[in-house]
Amino acid sequence: MRAIVKKTPGPGLDMVDLPLPEVGDEDVLIQVKATSICGTDLHIYEWNPWAQDHVKLPLTVGHELCGVVADKGANADGPEVGQLVSVESHVVCNRCSFCRSGKGHLCENTQILGVHRDGAYAEYVAVPAINAWVDPPEMPYSIASLQENFGNAVHTASVPLVAGRKVLVTGCGPVGVMAIAAAKALGARSVYATDVSDYRLSMAWTMGADLTINPIKQDVFSTVMDATEGEGVDVLLEMSGAPTAIDEGFRSLKAGGEAALLGLTSAKLSFNLDDHIIFKGASVYGIVGRKLWDTWYEMRGLLRSGAIDLAPLITHRFALDDYEKAFDLMATGDCGKVVMFPDPADADGLLS
Repeated sequence: MRAIVKKTPGPGLDMVDLPLPEVGDEDVLIQVKATSICGTDLHIYEWNPWAQDHVKLPLTVGHELCGVVADKGANADGPEVGQLVSVESHVVCNRCSFCRSGKGHLCENTQILGVHRDGAYAEYVAVPAINAWVDPPEMPYSIASLQENFGNAVHTASVPLVAGRKVLVTGCGPVGVMAIAAAKALGARSVYATDVSDYRLSMAWTMGADLTINPIKQDVFSTVMDATEGEGVDVLLEMSGAPTAIDEGFRSLKAGGEAALLGLTSAKLSFNLDDHIIFKGASVYGIVGRKLWDTWYEMRGLLRSGAIDLAPLITHRFALDDYEKAFDLMATGDCGKVVMFPDPADADGLLS
């Protein structure tokens, strides 16, 4: 089968031919129909410090996907052959203290597809059957492929209380704009969004932002203070990992506010802990992955009820063979979600 592999340290990826994955007794073999690109994949492609510290080579990259179950192990209790599934990328042990206490997203033995074990940029991938989430058969492949990433946004927006509150989202990449949509769907009074890219701010408008701010052109703190009548925001959803955005976000957070942080900094951060958190009495939450499986049920409800439509977020589709063009586009930031199809005939829209 064709697979996109990180073979050696350094920038870039390679398309190679590999044997079909082995299917364990409790696994399912998935024929990949669509796989979307995440910021984490771009880190691996560029081989930045985060990737250097976390990724084990050689490795088939990619962790966001949907596909059809092609085979299953003898003891696999889960989806049947032929069903369309999306995949939870965090493979957990189900035995550690976190897994046993309902906190599987914090499993101390987590293996992430495309980071610690072979992933989704391939024609086939094998995963534990419990990680396969059955989708409605009519769900478009592009939407199904990005549910894992959507789960990050829903998890971030649902940990602090957003209903009836003023929310600031810093960073309007794809997961950031999905967080905007999630916050609005969960009842936020207003959502403000910051990013240095006007393209991404346009996506933020599309996904429901009430106010967008470009820090290159506007002062974030004064703009937020004007919009909130001098109060500041009740909730910060930090999605960028950019030091300046983090600083401005906490500066704009009112005393007693809540902050949920998903963005990765990829470097050491200089931060005013005293003024931004301690003296404000702020509550801060680190967000990792999706709650297993609470977040998946919550996002299923948001999608199937029509409260959130992810279709406008998908801006480009590529054949898997054109992965280099897809990654070059991702690096510019002038895109929403970029989805790749191992078989171009499976594309649910025009290919780029």
